[in-house]
Amino acid sequence: MKDFWRRFSRNRGAVVGLVILLLVCLVAALADVIFPGSPWDMATAPFMPPGEEGMLLGSDSLGRDVAAGIAHGSRISLMVGAVSTVAALAIGVSLGALAGYLGGWVDDAVMRFTEFFQTIPSFVFAILLVAIFTPTIGSVVFAIAVVSWPPVARVVRAEFLSLRSREFVQAAEVLGKSRLAIVVTDILPNALSPIVVLSSLMVASAILLESALSFLGLGDPNLMTWGFLIGSGRSVIRIAWWMSVFPGLAIFLTVLALNLVGEGLSDALNPRLARKRGGAA
Repeated sequence: MKDFWRRFSRNRGAVVGLVILLLVCLVAALADVIFPGSPWDMATAPFMPPGEEGMLLGSDSLGRDVAAGIAHGSRISLMVGAVSTVAALAIGVSLGALAGYLGGWVDDAVMRFTEFFQTIPSFVFAILLVAIFTPTIGSVVFAIAVVSWPPVARVVRAEFLSLRSREFVQAAEVLGKSRLAIVVTDILPNALSPIVVLSSLMVASAILLESALSFLGLGDPNLMTWGFLIGSGRSVIRIAWWMSVFPGLAIFLTVLALNLVGEGLSDALNPRLARKRGGAA
């Protein structure tokens, strides 16, 4: 663990990203303490500029506190990003492991199935799924998970193809271990590095996708989200710029932090690749 943290901390951008991400998580965890009450409640006069009458980031067209909306919305964004990524990983890892380990016609069938999903534009497919199942937090998570798993399946398949012929796998087969046991206890732990890196990037993509859906009015109407805040301020951007700018900045910083952390994880888990990049630089 010490070696991992030492390699991770060499990437200053990754450390900055981790600090930003921890701050976002802290704000999400303490949202009820920092901003008690509902973010939907009217707090002051409409269109109050930032810094006036106790409004740190101003108020929206209905007098709601923008800062409270961002703090409470961070919970939804992080939750959607995490849950949809876990669901996508469950689908992608299962199919990728099946294709990579068994090979043959199973590999061909799984890859054709994966390619079918990849031919459909992800954002359009997500809009279609949410529209079919009505906009709720569950349908948004489901839609994001469905459009996010194909890259995971491809990465896991490639790792399993390279690992299944290794000596430790052949030794496990000779010892009579079942295929499931070999996949779960022998191959999968050695394929975790790219999965961990990919998962951090998937959380960032999921947050962007959820924000885009909420911006279009396809998010859960009962939940305050960053995308909803931006969408509600787009029609008054000239007179109340803060309604869209500050939620957009929250999305930007969170996604940037996740990408920086992903790069740091890649360097820490693949030190040879990091040294090659350093040498090339």
